[in-house]
Amino acid sequence: MESWRYKAVDQRGRTVRGRIEALNPADLEVRLGRGGLDLISHGQVRAAHSLFADRGIRTVELITLCFHLEQLIRAGVPIVEALADLRDTVDHRRLRQVTAAMVESIEGGKNLSQAMSDFPGVFDSVFVSLVRAGEQSGRLPEVMRKIMENLKWQDEQAAYTRKLLLYPAIVASVVTGALLFLMLQVVPQLVSFLGNMGEALPLQTRALIATSGFLAAHWLWLLLLVLGLLAAVPLTLKFRPEAAHHFDSWKLRLPLVGPVLRKIIITRICSVFAIMYTSGITVLECLRTGEEVAGNLAIRRALREAGRRIADGGGISASFAATGLFPPLVIRMLRVGENTGALDEALDNVTYFFTRDVRDSVIRLQTLIMPVLTVVLGLVVLWIMSAVLGPVYDLFTRIEI
Repeated sequence: MESWRYKAVDQRGRTVRGRIEALNPADLEVRLGRGGLDLISHGQVRAAHSLFADRGIRTVELITLCFHLEQLIRAGVPIVEALADLRDTVDHRRLRQVTAAMVESIEGGKNLSQAMSDFPGVFDSVFVSLVRAGEQSGRLPEVMRKIMENLKWQDEQAAYTRKLLLYPAIVASVVTGALLFLMLQVVPQLVSFLGNMGEALPLQTRALIATSGFLAAHWLWLLLLVLGLLAAVPLTLKFRPEAAHHFDSWKLRLPLVGPVLRKIIITRICSVFAIMYTSGITVLECLRTGEEVAGNLAIRRALREAGRRIADGGGISASFAATGLFPPLVIRMLRVGENTGALDEALDNVTYFFTRDVRDSVIRLQTLIMPVLTVVLGLVVLWIMSAVLGPVYDLFTRIEI
């Protein structure tokens, strides 16, 4: 439960202030009413741990909620009874609290979307907008099914994104650790051996000794520099929007990784756009929601520009093409959907093609990254070995038998 600060009036007309635990504002009013108090105003007390309380619900629990509501509402069960049944059967404690609060809110006069909007950490704006559209159009079961399918798809896309970014980071860290070990531990021992030979050292050997000596003498400062950059970059991106925009644009232009990230973002936008458009939400509202789910400032600015052009009377495909950030396949499919009146089907096709392409691209990148990093490590080891064994071999060739 959440902690609420309230101002109320008792039966004698006296003002009462205090703090009480309640699930939501409707539950707060009920609890005060039981004590003979009429609520005047209230405010939620945000404890440090409560800022993260709503985040304890995973995607799989939301999928369970959508499936449960879709099945029961389609069977004609009232929403309050469907939520009450979920409240009484679900094992997840936080989801049980949320559904209990939603039941009380709906019994207090709210509809489902309004009850969900009380928990922005659980149900984001896209979720609430879709539910509201389903209520207004009378197609709530269909909307819940589409939301469930979209949540499953988002979970898969998140897994692909983690594979795309996490795997190269882990392998690169291992290679970097191996190189540092060679430079800081192995090479200094070999340097002492080479120094006792009394011979002129070749260029690659002198370069190896200089590199190893620099790292050994300044490794602490280099570590602090790296940590400083890791701290400074996020702060810069947070407080300088233009720098964040340039950084997001740069990510989309990265070789190999950039095109895959672009397709992941566009697939996410098209999927949400198709669901909202099918549910009866306007194109401009779909674009505004697409900005929220993009997660990239460059794509977000392009969507805002496309929405501005559409609001001024431009076509959907022409407005997207004018931004220069969307691939030709997206533009062609939008043009076809715009001309045939089946824009949702066109967006579903884009989602299908790009989802398959992203999956194949991630597999290809994973297959390519390991050999590339192995070659890099092999070249560095070859450099070290040639720099060490070269002088030894020259010494042996000058020994007279």
